[in-house]
Amino acid sequence: MSGLRSALQEVRWIDLPSVDDPRGTLTAAESQLDVPFDIQRVFFMHHVTASRGGHAHRDTDQVVIAVAGRFKVELFDGEDSASYVLDRPNRGLYVPRMVLVDLDRFSPDAVCLVLASTHYDMSRSLRTRADFLQAISEADS
Repeated sequence: MSGLRSALQEVRWIDLPSVDDPRGTLTAAESQLDVPFDIQRVFFMHHVTASRGGHAHRDTDQVVIAVAGRFKVELFDGEDSASYVLDRPNRGLYVPRMVLVDLDRFSPDAVCLVLASTHYDMSRSLRTRADFLQAISEADS
């Protein structure tokens, strides 16, 4: 990534505002307030029995949240790697575009919620590590 800022430097925790009362806790996430982009897509994974992810997005930023249980997120930007354990429903992990994401070690009760900045378009995904590294190489040249 010669001369380019590492995408991993942009990864950060996002604390989501929560309100507690005798009935329980309400946690919210709002576009451009709590989440640094307009949310275009929301999806969640549950009853996960194998690793997920394994790809990167050319133009999609995401916030990943463990709304139940726990799981591990492994990130790779073509040069550096980082790993995070997600286990708090009021804390999300901001993952910018062009970062390869692997999710694994899901607890049996895990629910992974993802807020995305774009609508789903598989053609904009880099589905393998080789494709991801090729795209980075092209961007550097």
